[in-house]
Amino acid sequence: MALPVKAPPPDGGAARYRIETKSLSYGLVSSSSLLNWRHWYRVHADSRSILRNVNCEARPGEVLAIVGPSGAGKTTLLSILAGMAHPTRYSGEVLVNGRRMDASHFRRLSGYVTQDDALFPLLTVEETLMYSARLRLRAEYDVSASRVKQLLKELGLEHVAGSRVGSHGGRGISGGEKRRVSIGVDLVHNPAILLLDEPTSGLDSASALHIVSLLKSMANVQGKTVVLTIHQPGFRILELFDQVLLLAGGTVRHHGSLELLQKRLEATGHCIPHHVNVLEYAMDTMTSLNVENPMSSQELITSGAATARAYGSVAKEDQVLHANSLFGEVVLLGRRFFANILRTNQLFAAKMIQSLVAGLGLGSIFMNVGDVQARVGFFAFTLTFLLSSTTEGLPVFLQERRILMRETSRGAYRVSSYVIANALVFLPFLLAVGLLYAVPVYWMVGLRGQMDGFLYFSLVVWLVVVMANSFVVCFSALVPNFIMGNSLIAGLIGSFFLFSGYFITKDSIPRYWIFMHYLSLFKYPFEAFMVNEYGGERGREVCLRRAGEVCVLNGEMFLRQQGLEDSQRWTTLWMMLGFICFYRLLCFGILSYRCSRKAMTR
Repeated sequence: MALPVKAPPPDGGAARYRIETKSLSYGLVSSSSLLNWRHWYRVHADSRSILRNVNCEARPGEVLAIVGPSGAGKTTLLSILAGMAHPTRYSGEVLVNGRRMDASHFRRLSGYVTQDDALFPLLTVEETLMYSARLRLRAEYDVSASRVKQLLKELGLEHVAGSRVGSHGGRGISGGEKRRVSIGVDLVHNPAILLLDEPTSGLDSASALHIVSLLKSMANVQGKTVVLTIHQPGFRILELFDQVLLLAGGTVRHHGSLELLQKRLEATGHCIPHHVNVLEYAMDTMTSLNVENPMSSQELITSGAATARAYGSVAKEDQVLHANSLFGEVVLLGRRFFANILRTNQLFAAKMIQSLVAGLGLGSIFMNVGDVQARVGFFAFTLTFLLSSTTEGLPVFLQERRILMRETSRGAYRVSSYVIANALVFLPFLLAVGLLYAVPVYWMVGLRGQMDGFLYFSLVVWLVVVMANSFVVCFSALVPNFIMGNSLIAGLIGSFFLFSGYFITKDSIPRYWIFMHYLSLFKYPFEAFMVNEYGGERGREVCLRRAGEVCVLNGEMFLRQQGLEDSQRWTTLWMMLGFICFYRLLCFGILSYRCSRKAMTR
């Protein structure tokens, strides 16, 4: 039995959308064909066809199920219907209410649920839906809260509203509940079109029936256009489908009701056993079903015109790019980031403890050391520790990237809002990390004994960890996985240390490698530590080396030997701020490119 779904209040007629494909073909271009620039991104004879001459339609108030064996092209067809494939990658037409699809606008007015659940495991079910509602709806908090409360009831999630979503390997809600949360995330803005890729995958029969029953109710009661892919549905689930699109080898074998499918099979002399449902039998006897002929050009024009008259074209006034301002998005994303950070207990508690233990440990090793070489070695090791202990956040950033690409492709928020919020929310946390290291180590080592020196040292440490965090975030946007990211970051950090000026002076570095010296993340904080310790009036008063009663080397002389001046105290800070901004801007550029390409590489 279909689950009851509360109908939306009357608003003078909700928008209804009919989706059609006309002679749709999609193929992977072979390497030999790519050499021919005239056929770039075109479907032609040298490509491996995934879809061939597909004609189908999905009507409002109905559930269309795309079925077929593995490799039939179900997911590819659904991604095209969802506006997630670039028009140059396929031939034919995709029409919405008789008009050619505007993919960017269509993605915002529809809901697209992928097979993998891209959710934050540490947020509760209610928080997940609430953040999605605040980002997708142009409404006040009370309106969003009311919508979430309604969704929790409709989706049958009220009993787990306060439970964390959880990950595959940890505690959390069940698989069926997680699928319903994923559906709810794309239902908060009440889309007129809902497309789902394998919504019953990995679920038991009861959970699968519950989800499909829910979708059936949404189509019937709210007039939504529901399209889903499914591999082998059970008998009870089959009864909920209004239309079935049977694919095999990228071609349409049947498009219509199950009753029509049964008649076609019987007309070809088949006798369907009672214990086998008609769809399973059709998939086993696929060769007996002739490929359905595509519509003629005249039928295409007539059908498109009739659809436009029946449902109307997509209204231009509905084209809302984003529901919130840039500032509003930054605030909402910052809150979500902060909630995730506070609940990532093991990772960030370990980071805090690591900083404190490292500060106490190094302080005990270099306690009251007066030798200039030992202090310089301490500065170098400090930077090695601070910059090389930042890759633990890489898995978190990689997980967030998947969610970011899904949410931005649906128009939930801007990429720039994500980058700004990510940068701001980590500042207080990284300040705590820096202070837990700086406070014990500074006084135990016996560095410059004035408060201004300690504050400057702490500021440099904070900027170093922020710079390292920006560096890791940037490369987490670039690399495909954790292994590649960890290797690349470790290699670059090692290179930066090599060219910092500690192992080999700037004058000794070959000219063709000198650019690495200026790009080194070690160079500027290392110089800042040196200037802070040996610069200023105190540097001239402190003697580092004596020859009898005569001081032959003081702090000012030592800095001059290293090619440093006291005036560089603030220049180095500005350079570190420049690196932070550079890596954040580079991260923004990479993420913007990846998010814009996401819909073009499916």
